[in-house]
Amino acid sequence: MKSIKYFKSALLHTGFILAVLIGMSSCGDTPGPISTNSPADKTADAKGPGNDVNDINFLVQATGINLEEIRLGEVAQEKGTMKDIKELGKMMVVQHTKVLSDLTALASRKNITIPTMLNDNATADYTKLNSLSGDAFDRQYANMMVDGHKAAIALFEKESAGAVDPDIRQWAAGVLPGLHTHLDHAVACQDKLKNMAAK
Repeated sequence: MKSIKYFKSALLHTGFILAVLIGMSSCGDTPGPISTNSPADKTADAKGPGNDVNDINFLVQATGINLEEIRLGEVAQEKGTMKDIKELGKMMVVQHTKVLSDLTALASRKNITIPTMLNDNATADYTKLNSLSGDAFDRQYANMMVDGHKAAIALFEKESAGAVDPDIRQWAAGVLPGLHTHLDHAVACQDKLKNMAAK
């Protein structure tokens, strides 16, 4: 008889524990299914349907590149001593202004916010370049254009192959030929300056 009472008591105790556990799982105290979205992904979703965080970051970076190329190109036209440097600066201003205009329109369609001012690194580049004059200025500008366009090409090639948004992927691919042309002109200026220095 005692064993039956003990069994009933144990059964009730077990049932109570199960009820508590079930209640806890339904109250949201335990985590639900693991989400594959990071906080950055949620930010991307908030900026518009279909916006991938990497695509957003690419447009922000691309904007920074264009803003810097335009500003440095303006300085090159003002302070460059070699004709080729002045012409390279003019090319940068004209063509990167067009690219930035297209980029701004694309970002607007995608409801993505992009910067409108130089970032800290670009500002430092501008300050460094603007402090120079003569041949030193020309060499520094040519070097900046070569290094900057190599980095830009790598960034745009990656996005043209892997962007989630097909419009962004297509835009990145469309900009690449111009970047290669800019790099060719910058390398030509760099080589010319090296040859002049060697004489």
